[in-house]
Amino acid sequence: MPADPASAGFFEGVFDRTLTNLRSAWRDIAESARGVLSGTPRPDLPGEDASRLHQQMLSSLDGRAGGVTARARAADLGRTYLSLDPAGRERFLQLLAREFDVDHDEVRRRCQTLIEAAEPAQRTAEERALRDALEPPRITLLRQFNALPEGVKFLVDRRAELIDLGRRDPLLSGLEEDLKRLLANWFDIGFLELKRITWESPAALLEKLMVYEAVHEIRGWTDLKNRLEADRRCFAFFHPRMPDEPLIFVEVALVSGMAGNVHALLDEAAPIGDPQAADAAIFYSISNCQRGLAGISFGDFLIKRVADALAIELPRLKIFATLSPVPGFRAWLERQDRSAPGDLLLPAERTAIEALGEEVPGGDLLSVLDQEGWHNDQRIAGALREPLLRLCARYLVGERAPSGRALDPVAHFHLSNGARVERLNWLADVSVKGLQQSAGIMVNYLYRLGEIEANHEAYRGEGRVAASSALRNLARSG
Repeated sequence: MPADPASAGFFEGVFDRTLTNLRSAWRDIAESARGVLSGTPRPDLPGEDASRLHQQMLSSLDGRAGGVTARARAADLGRTYLSLDPAGRERFLQLLAREFDVDHDEVRRRCQTLIEAAEPAQRTAEERALRDALEPPRITLLRQFNALPEGVKFLVDRRAELIDLGRRDPLLSGLEEDLKRLLANWFDIGFLELKRITWESPAALLEKLMVYEAVHEIRGWTDLKNRLEADRRCFAFFHPRMPDEPLIFVEVALVSGMAGNVHALLDEAAPIGDPQAADAAIFYSISNCQRGLAGISFGDFLIKRVADALAIELPRLKIFATLSPVPGFRAWLERQDRSAPGDLLLPAERTAIEALGEEVPGGDLLSVLDQEGWHNDQRIAGALREPLLRLCARYLVGERAPSGRALDPVAHFHLSNGARVERLNWLADVSVKGLQQSAGIMVNYLYRLGEIEANHEAYRGEGRVAASSALRNLARSG
């Protein structure tokens, strides 16, 4: 079994092995066509090397080349990119974005000839020509990587880089948008395959689960094995061109009743339950694995597909719900306090906190939350329970972003998918992250299979949040 993920260099090693294999595979492909290799540029890609790279890119767009040569040229370009340092890679991308953008003069000419076209056949031909002119040559070059082993993964990773670079460079922002549209076509939900991941899955894939887990850190192989036991399920979407790379995965606990504490679900010492006796499937962690696919949504399809699969496998299941964090809650509390100091608490709530006396210096809600270990003191936790649950209900059900969507990103995700806000759970996640982000509160989003579509349409169309009556009453109580 590989080394524990806590050991130095574990995460880096997972990706270093992938990169080494990629370089080796592309070297062999590039060498399959004589005369393609152009030599290795200096890592920072200075001007003279950039000029040679420009010619190399032009050669890759030569439509007269055969399939083998075109593939070899794309592999050589990819190897060139991987040999560069961060400054050289940025210059590579700037060259691609600048020199292989849309020919704007040609677009203007095509627009004018289309306007002047009189005959239907001529208009059809000019429309086709305009569409061709609007597609920049860099798209053609990027498409060539689809034929390479790991080529699609290479492009997904390049978009992850461009998301950051494009924030300060409009030229690279345009390239990032082109790449996003290309990937959105390739990663249509119809091309994706849902697979269950088990303890018997390849070790390399299990390593990646530990790297990609974004909600509740996997602390080692024992923790991971616990999450893949008989009373647990893990499903992921895969793309045929990235068969060893999960795109998004969900972890599910099969239990009795709606779970309200994540520590109980993750307890490695807890006995293994009988999945055939479970009546609830609790989705307690959903992690996107590929930053380069940000904005290309398939998480909603994942939950629905997994719920359908579990309903077939385990017919006793009646409850499909999440146990989710509320990552934006503490930040919202702080904004509310800054904009209207002293208005967070009701009079009775303020009196209860002030009655704690010297135990809570400052005497206000946020100062108590900043006090280390407050959740371990029953008196303090008891005084905070009512105001924090009330405010969290208001945050989830009543507050909106200017766009009309829910403020909390996790709430927006599940509401968009047709869930309803069902129940708040006090001190359900008292990890450092859970306390910092949501004062330890977690929420159940309930997926009633017969109501998903109606809830989705109400939220997307009218901004209406589906919520239980108990939660609505709690949100109104302030």
